[in-house]
Amino acid sequence: MNIQLQGEYEQFIQTRIATGRYENAEDVIVKALKLLEEWENGYQEWEESTQKKLAAGLASIERGDVVDGEVVMARLEEKLRQARETQG
Repeated sequence: MNIQLQGEYEQFIQTRIATGRYENAEDVIVKALKLLEEWENGYQEWEESTQKKLAAGLASIERGDVVDGEVVMARLEEKLRQARETQG
């Protein structure tokens, strides 16, 4: 497979080879593709987890298991106040 890269990408690859960590352009590209695959797999897991959390939250709202925003803020402010007191 032949690939045409823009100048900045060719320079990027050459710079990586010059460090001695990679022997050739193929090594750099293989590493980049492996990292891309790992990132995409991690993103998919995060996305699935987030969708499950959203579904659980929406189900909770539909059941009426909600807390008023002012109550939440008051609880957070109290926790912050207590944390400051224990640190101070």
